[in-house]
Amino acid sequence: MKIALIGYGKMGRMIEQIAKDRGHEIVCVIDVDNQQDFDSEAFKSADVAIEFTNPTAAYGNYLKAFRHNVKVVSGSTGWMKEHGDDVRRMCSAEGGQTLFWASNFSVGVAIFSAVNRYLAKIMNGFPQYDVRMEETHHIHKLDAPSGTAITLAEEIISDVDRKKEWVKGVQRLADGSVEGSNDVAADQLAIESIRRDEVPGIHSVVYDSDADCITINHDAHSRKGFAMGAVLAAEYTKDHSGLLTISDMFKF
Repeated sequence: MKIALIGYGKMGRMIEQIAKDRGHEIVCVIDVDNQQDFDSEAFKSADVAIEFTNPTAAYGNYLKAFRHNVKVVSGSTGWMKEHGDDVRRMCSAEGGQTLFWASNFSVGVAIFSAVNRYLAKIMNGFPQYDVRMEETHHIHKLDAPSGTAITLAEEIISDVDRKKEWVKGVQRLADGSVEGSNDVAADQLAIESIRRDEVPGIHSVVYDSDADCITINHDAHSRKGFAMGAVLAAEYTKDHSGLLTISDMFKF
């Protein structure tokens, strides 16, 4: 298939290599210095565009791709609160566009997410356990909590009746400073964020009681799992339409 890349950082380069290894053609690469190429014939020829940029650019990138009816696979986070309704409308049957969005494309994280949902259903019946979360990422990551942590938290909230919302917990910043607190209201789920070294991503869900503690954990060794998942998503998106996500591709 023909793939366009939007964003050419570490993730974009890794996606490029994996896509080529799987026999796909990279027809266009768009970064901050060649935005005019959204209107190029090369970009228009793409079956799917894979977008990994930042929260401020993502929505605009979707609009530019949709203008030429190019399907998009995106891992950018932070845009949904402000633009989610618009994207859902554009990707409806009437809008006719296609976006495969996930906060994390790792196959391992998809499995972890399924375990998280199953565990939350069980723990809903055991109110003696309080639940909190922790995520650790490299010092270059701009958003906190991570998009993956927010997705996991929302899954818990949907199944654990005693939790109504997630909130930022302790924030351990790259400069060594510490902000915030995990001492939150009983119906709130605290997400602690840590920025350290070059950590690709660690996510933990902790159920704690007076008697014991139950923890599930996902620890990414590199970005390769994210990049492979994005290419698999592009392969899936080529033959599907609408607003898609990991649960469409993996039926856990």
